Amino acid sequence: MLPIFVIIPLGCAFLIPLASKIRQGLGRILATFAAALLLFFSLKSIFWLNAGAKVYYLGGWRPPFGICMVLDGLAVLMLLVVNLVGFLALVYSWDYLKRYTSDNLYYTLFSLLLAGLNGVVISGDLFNLFVFLEITSIASYALVTFGTEAEELEASFKYLVLGSVASTLILLAIGFLFGHVSTLNMADIADTLRYSPAKYLLNFSLALFIMGFGLKTALVPFHAWLPDAHPAAPAPISAMLSGVVIKTIGVYALVRVVFNIIGFTQLASSIFIGLGIISMVAGALLTVGQWDFKRLLAYSSVTQIGYVIFAIGLGTPLGIVGGLLHLFNHSLFKSLLFFNSGSVEFSVGSRDLHKLGGLANSMPVTSATSLVASLSISGIPPFCGFWSKLIIIIAAFQANHIIGGVVCIVVSMVTLAAFLKVQKYAFIRKIETLASAVKEVPISMKISMLILAILCIGVGLFFNSFISTVIQPAAQVLLEGLNYTAKVLGKG
Repeated sequence: MLPIFVIIPLGCAFLIPLASKIRQGLGRILATFAAALLLFFSLKSIFWLNAGAKVYYLGGWRPPFGICMVLDGLAVLMLLVVNLVGFLALVYSWDYLKRYTSDNLYYTLFSLLLAGLNGVVISGDLFNLFVFLEITSIASYALVTFGTEAEELEASFKYLVLGSVASTLILLAIGFLFGHVSTLNMADIADTLRYSPAKYLLNFSLALFIMGFGLKTALVPFHAWLPDAHPAAPAPISAMLSGVVIKTIGVYALVRVVFNIIGFTQLASSIFIGLGIISMVAGALLTVGQWDFKRLLAYSSVTQIGYVIFAIGLGTPLGIVGGLLHLFNHSLFKSLLFFNSGSVEFSVGSRDLHKLGGLANSMPVTSATSLVASLSISGIPPFCGFWSKLIIIIAAFQANHIIGGVVCIVVSMVTLAAFLKVQKYAFIRKIETLASAVKEVPISMKISMLILAILCIGVGLFFNSFISTVIQPAAQVLLEGLNYTAKVLGKG
């Protein structure tokens, strides 16, 4: 069943332009139905793991000669993130996209984006991972500039240039590894590197991977493209970029390579922890000073990804569980916050917090869901963000990383201050002239926001069950490290 995660969105991207010739609006129905199917299979994949990891050999050719697709606990988690947010973003787009033209082009590009993201997650070799990463990137560049205004074009160009630099660094790292081991299958590379004395080559490749995927993830100091690209994009695409794309082609790809191919070393741990702390602090400080709603959310993404990288960098079971749980939680509350900002801009025509106010009465659904997301990202109980941050802080102190634990606490307080500002200026303070002319957004946009708000509360209330069902199998993949080889090749 693994190829369906790529076949469905690719087929959909091919059919949408044809369907649009038959009937107007058929393209969005087709794209949303395909995304619903992908979400269904993603949920079903949780139960496929009961008998262990699944490997699909294309054409029956086994590694290292053939291409394979791999489904393990980490892949299941990321498929869930990609297709859950992707489906809700498409539902949100139904009414939101009426402000744009060429909606069939939008849904075609969105389907390609989902195909690339799913392909990155299930790829068992570095070459196809890179191909799907480029499909994702190219679709992202086009979707960021979908409005074709000066702001969008400038942001997309910057995103394209820095994304191309990142892709070049990743391709160089893959080329060095291939030149050394003569294979591109990830499990076969890991198996060969076990007996390799070329430590300098591995460290150099590791540095290239960290810089390349660090750019894709927008870790500090590789984050320059993010504050422009996220605000410029349409709200559903901003949600995808922050909630899904930077995690899949950034965090996921990086930890997959480091833990399951090269091997997680003390050097890698130190780099992860350092980049995580720097990103947390810098992102939080930059967030507080922002008055553009979407730009504030973009900088807060840097902060939250810092939490994830820091926690995974600890290398302990509790740290990895906390990091992966926060990765999933961030996809929920950050996507919701970008939907909220899109709804405010849709109804008011501005995202400048100075010009907003009194929206709590005129936009009750947007206001209530924004409050849920703000409390979640700030780590307030019982919302989902509280548990992942608490686990990360406990893991930091257990690992005797006192500075990191204290930074996590302080940054969470700064985050709370930033989002209290959002609630005050956008929704609570009274501006009668503005509020009287504003109406709530259409139903499709409200549905997506309500579902994500319910998930923020539900994951917070039932976090223990979610951890045991989804997060622990994903964490186990990273903890087992190079045993990834045994799952794919069938040998120790």
